[in-house]
Amino acid sequence: MPSEREHRFAGPRRGQLVFALFLVGAALLLLVLITEQTAWVEKAKLFAQPRFWPAVAIGGMVLLGGLHLYRLPWRRVSRYDLQEVRRWAQVFEFAGWFMGYVLLVPIIGYLPVTLAFMPLLSWRMGYRSRFMLGISLAFAVAVVVLFKAVLSVKIPGAMLYEYLPGPLRSFFILYL
Repeated sequence: MPSEREHRFAGPRRGQLVFALFLVGAALLLLVLITEQTAWVEKAKLFAQPRFWPAVAIGGMVLLGGLHLYRLPWRRVSRYDLQEVRRWAQVFEFAGWFMGYVLLVPIIGYLPVTLAFMPLLSWRMGYRSRFMLGISLAFAVAVVVLFKAVLSVKIPGAMLYEYLPGPLRSFFILYL
């Protein structure tokens, strides 16, 4: 049964308890690790200490996160909180896509990986028509040409390029 305090709360509810618990937990972890990550210099003034201002900031995080947690009108995680956490976790999918891209470029090559990932990501985002997939391929080629030829960004050649004949290998390394 919801309390009177829960009924009077006007703000959005979902995810706040989980967020507050995570914030306080992370701040406490940082506070525990502060002695390993910062130094205390002898004969230095308090405000000039390398540990002072980080300790003030992390202490404020612990204090204010704890106050936020204390002032929340509910103390149980609901199904809406879990739905919100699932939505927050969706960003890790795209971090995985990015890490896959970064890992494959030195192996397969900048152009082939970009030509594969652009339509795959377009498909994943819901752009599934032939027109949109064609646009994504054209954009992939434009990105590679812009970075390699126009801006002369030095991107290492792929391991796969080593198996190409000499002049073709040089062309792929320089321009693709």
